[in-house]
Amino acid sequence: MHIFLTGATGYIGSAVRGALIKGGHQVTAMARDKEKAERLAARGATPVVAELAAPKRYLAAAKAADAIVHAAYESSPRGVEVEKQALETMLSAQQQASEADGKIRTFVYTSGVWVLGRSLRAADETAPLDPPAHVAWRPAHEDLVLSAFSATLRTVVVRPGIVYGGGRGIVSDLIKDALNGLVRVVGPGKNRWPLVYDHDLADLYLKIVEAPTAAGVFHATDEEDERVSDIVEAIAAQVPQKPDIRYMPMEEAHKKFGAYADALALDQKVRSPKARALGWSPTQAGVINSVARLLEEYRNSNRERNV
Repeated sequence: MHIFLTGATGYIGSAVRGALIKGGHQVTAMARDKEKAERLAARGATPVVAELAAPKRYLAAAKAADAIVHAAYESSPRGVEVEKQALETMLSAQQQASEADGKIRTFVYTSGVWVLGRSLRAADETAPLDPPAHVAWRPAHEDLVLSAFSATLRTVVVRPGIVYGGGRGIVSDLIKDALNGLVRVVGPGKNRWPLVYDHDLADLYLKIVEAPTAAGVFHATDEEDERVSDIVEAIAAQVPQKPDIRYMPMEEAHKKFGAYADALALDQKVRSPKARALGWSPTQAGVINSVARLLEEYRNSNRERNV
């Protein structure tokens, strides 16, 4: 299958790229500059130098693909507007291509479980949405993708939990802080984070792309319901010198992180029945029992970046 991938050098996108190529698919990947394009080419992808905000540069690649996996986001004041434009461009390109040749195409959009808001009861893909301000825009983009479903366009929304592994992401930031001697936790830390290992998440994308009837919303979580304070204590116990752990009052956290603080402090139990029905089964059962491995991944990642 020929797949066009955005965000191919990002955290989620790089894992997805590896899984798709390993699965035997032809991947055309978007890169923002020549250096990143060269890195993608070295890893087996065909690069297209473009940015989300310049759709004319990637329109041909979107039309040529059997499937599009969108895993990019532009972190700028215009990020939400840019993504909406990119979604409209790519979905329209697929619709036009399918009208021309009659082939069924697939579009996979990357959202996140934060759109569910606080979920003390186990929330599956049918749960109502109550997003905090930090991701209040996401449901509209999910709807844009889902409403484009047709006889010739299969649309999917993936909501990953908090992704860990590979030396990047929120959990790796906690590891970095622990190694530096001070960990700051937003709130009292009793909230539960829905989590997913990066390679496990990438495997779900591969399964979705390859399953001809997979459509709609898919959650991606390991369902371990680990509390943030327990995660932090497990990390602190594995670093050479135990760090200080400071729990930030929400008022202080709001001043430091703004609306992001409320997202980090969400207490969520999230389930992934549709993903499991596809045969998806996470290989990593949470962070707490994987800290030693995650520390090694973090160190290896740092060494690679410094080479």
